[in-house]
This record gives sequence, structure tokens and C-alpha cells, in this order.
Amino acid sequence: MKPTEKEVKAAIRVILSDRKSYQTSLNYAVGYCQHALHMTGSDLSVQVLYILNNISHWTRSGSKEVRKVLKDFTKN
Repeated sequence: MKPTEKEVKAAIRVILSDRKSYQTSLNYAVGYCQHALHMTGSDLSVQVLYILNNISHWTRSGSKEVRKVLKDFTKN
């Protein structure tokens, strides 16, 4: 089942909570995440693709689950 927008935004908040990685593995993703919290629908889906592209080196505990939620949301 496809995650809801609420679940996606919760996953995005997990990314934003990892402040130690802002200058390294989350460099550009932070801005995309902040904007995504104010989006809905297809705009959010596109933004999630940008986020996924920019968190490829992020390895915090729980990052696999966050990626799964985001990837599942973008699937048709």
C-alpha cells in the first residue's frame, strides 16, 4: 500500500532531525525537505524524488526505512 502524505512528511522530519549530517550527507537534501513539508499531491511526489536523489549517502539508523517510505510514495 502506498504511504500517505502524512507518513511521507513524518519520514522527511526524520531526515531533518539528523542535524549532524547537514554539512555532509544531507547537504542539498535539507532544503528540499524543508520545502516538501509545505507541499501536497504531485508537487510533493516530485520533491520526494529530489530528496531521494540527495540522500543516497545518508546512513543514519533508520535511513533504510525512511528511503522505503519515500520510494513507495513515488511509485505509481
